[in-house]
Amino acid sequence: MKSIPKYLLLKYLRFDKDQPFIMLCMLLAFLGVCVGICVLLVAMAIMNGFDKDFKERFFVMNYPLTILPRFYTQVDDTLILKLQNEFEELSFSPYLSTQVIARGDNRFEGGIVFGVNSQDEKKINKVVAEALKDEELKGFDLLAGSALIDEFHLKRNDKLPLIFSNLNPSGLALIPQTKRFDVKYSFSSGLLLYDKAYMFADIEAVRKLLNVPSGVYEGVHVYSNDAFKDLERLKAFLGDEFAVFGWWEQNANLFSALELEKRALFTVLMLIILVASLNIISSLLMIVMNRRSEIALLLALGTSKQEIKKAFFALGSLIGGGGICAGVVLAFIAMWVLGNFDIISLPADVYGSSKLPLDLSMIDFTLTLIGAGLIVALSSYYPAKKATEVDVLDTLRNE
Repeated sequence: MKSIPKYLLLKYLRFDKDQPFIMLCMLLAFLGVCVGICVLLVAMAIMNGFDKDFKERFFVMNYPLTILPRFYTQVDDTLILKLQNEFEELSFSPYLSTQVIARGDNRFEGGIVFGVNSQDEKKINKVVAEALKDEELKGFDLLAGSALIDEFHLKRNDKLPLIFSNLNPSGLALIPQTKRFDVKYSFSSGLLLYDKAYMFADIEAVRKLLNVPSGVYEGVHVYSNDAFKDLERLKAFLGDEFAVFGWWEQNANLFSALELEKRALFTVLMLIILVASLNIISSLLMIVMNRRSEIALLLALGTSKQEIKKAFFALGSLIGGGGICAGVVLAFIAMWVLGNFDIISLPADVYGSSKLPLDLSMIDFTLTLIGAGLIVALSSYYPAKKATEVDVLDTLRNE
């Protein structure tokens, strides 16, 4: 009697000429789960790929940590020296910044100028390091974004007038201060926003234009390999006199929206597997209804209800589990093809790369398998339970 579940499993998996529609339903259930798993894994890989790629590009121009003064304190050389001595594993780049308006022949463009020390900035910003290489910003040299340079049709060593927000007295009025910078270098971060708005100049030149005392800075950009941990360490060291922000805190709403979008996509695509599992329920119920007399006879001959339930549960699990395994294999094949062949080409000027970014995380993979497994198990349990509720006396009497 121990082989009854296995016997019934093999029997009901065979093609029934009298009831071909049952086999068709099982095949559709298998294919539905397979396609659902494949679509879900590929979609999550694409979402993670775009999310990771966007964060990397966003992270480049948003420093891991930023230190700002508060309560009438100021960031100066003394503080920088203390930080460098206390946190030798971190890199610090003090800066000054101001909003400006870039003036072209017949157009204006708003932006931000960062006054930085080239050597310090190259240690924490790979975009600046790649743009400057072995060079340094000196005097009124300007490092501008490629989008701004293209928009103003600038060439190397061209003059770019910048209108600063501070005002200078002139006669009976106050007029904005204007200074022409030499466009020496250009950078490309991959994001149009930064390539058009961000500009870098020597900190001493910006200090002179803003009339900031020597040795005083607006803030400090900090590079850290573990920003979450070092954020707490810096807060404990600096106390309440200085504010320390992580790059994720300054853009919390944006990343919350991306995470919500990812969860919504996961939930919607999981419904594909749920719909496919309905075919498992329908096919098993049709087998139960079609084999009522066989089930009743087996129960009358001494087969336990537990064995009948186990047989039908195993049948549903085999259909759904096979679909899950096939879907996983198909998903990895699809991701390999998408990653190695230019089937889908993206505009490089928008996304920074023409290849489709793919990154399937282990968490998403595990959650997909767990969710699909639960759906298949629940879909198999109900028909298996109904199979044990066959009335033996009524069924055999009618037969």
